[in-house]
Amino acid sequence: MVHVDNVNILGGSVQTVKGNVAAVVVDSEENGLEVNVDKTKYMVMSGDQNVGRSDSLKTHNSSCERVEQFKYLGTTLTNQNSVQEEIKSRLKSRNACYHLVQNILSPSLLFKNIKIKIYRTVMLRVVLYGCETWSLTLREGCRLRVFENRVLRGVFGVEREEVTWQWRKLHNEELNDLYCSPNIVLVIKWRRTRWVGHVARMGGRGEVIQGFGGETSRKETTWKTES
Repeated sequence: MVHVDNVNILGGSVQTVKGNVAAVVVDSEENGLEVNVDKTKYMVMSGDQNVGRSDSLKTHNSSCERVEQFKYLGTTLTNQNSVQEEIKSRLKSRNACYHLVQNILSPSLLFKNIKIKIYRTVMLRVVLYGCETWSLTLREGCRLRVFENRVLRGVFGVEREEVTWQWRKLHNEELNDLYCSPNIVLVIKWRRTRWVGHVARMGGRGEVIQGFGGETSRKETTWKTES
């Protein structure tokens, strides 16, 4: 995959990647370009962390650095194919975004429907960037719900008790009723489903279909698994 001056080389084995890297080096030299070894990194994605330890990736007799994670097009990729680091990164970006709009989301400044629109169009877009490829666990889903409830409490403010006449924070159930929209976990599931449908409509084009481990057909509604 090529994006501007970045080249991302994928392969099912170390040997495949080495062959592809060698081809890129040769093609680059033929066109008057040079691969920057200092900026070239490689990562082995496997549940077994010992895989590929004895192998190394070299260009021009210089070894490339092996990393456990790196960021590509704004998305954090890890050697264990985990989304935990990506969610942490997204939530950190959310914190910076929240501080920028915190004064706007103050209870008395704007109407609540305007605040909700700001949350959906600004903050939610920052957090959910690339969520179509996330595989959420219960723990990660809870972290995202905690984030959303925190924002919604800032939007809807506090409530006065009828009996004690004291101010209190709104409960999660009350926030859900006031929000009147699917929570952040449901939004992620919907976006993943939409992305899968988009990939399925591609038919047999591209390498994306192979990532699902099967074939698809426009006339069929179920996946064909390989035997």
